[in-house]
Amino acid sequence: MDETSQDLSAPARPLSLESLRQARNMPWKASNEIRRWLIIPMAWWRLRGLSIGAGWRCYGLPIIQRHRQSEIRAGRRLELRSSAASNPLGPNRPVIISTRRPGASITIGDDFGMTGGSLVCDQRISIGDRVWVGANAIITDTDFHPLDPERRRSHPLAANTAPVTIEDDVFVGMNALILKGVTIGAGAVIAAGCVVVRDVPPRSVVAGNPARVVRRAIASK
Repeated sequence: MDETSQDLSAPARPLSLESLRQARNMPWKASNEIRRWLIIPMAWWRLRGLSIGAGWRCYGLPIIQRHRQSEIRAGRRLELRSSAASNPLGPNRPVIISTRRPGASITIGDDFGMTGGSLVCDQRISIGDRVWVGANAIITDTDFHPLDPERRRSHPLAANTAPVTIEDDVFVGMNALILKGVTIGAGAVIAAGCVVVRDVPPRSVVAGNPARVVRRAIASK
């Protein structure tokens, strides 16, 4: 996809009725909506070259680093929170979405939300519908640099890569780190501060470094 082949649909309405109803008790929510409305032209410019469905929202400006021969696609109602005021957890930097090699692909389903943090892709990151990513989490399919010191000196960017798959309805807690080659099953919960280096079963809860299953199933209500 080249720079001119974007399919960036309309953002969400400038001021939602729900936000206006909440303004009486939580006025900062209305302030966030007003600021979001004011930056829509800049956000649209920042997202150019991406294919994004209707209803997107940016609270603060994300950082997009797209290789010209790569692809970034997202479904409807994408929500990126990059300003500290947009979330009480206080993202410490903007959302960064980066594809770094030819042929790299990030695909995101409907109703994706992310606060601060990074998606960094050298090969492929696939994210399903209704995935929420907490403040300052990082998802990457690459080691960034070779582990072997001699190879790192001669080919500093020749890192190992492996696709990452995150299925529907996954919740990723704040400051989590999801590394290459991982599949996270539908409905799983990644606890805050996890380092995920192996597959996560559907509807389970993982915690720790390295992340381990601490609960086998989450019952539907």
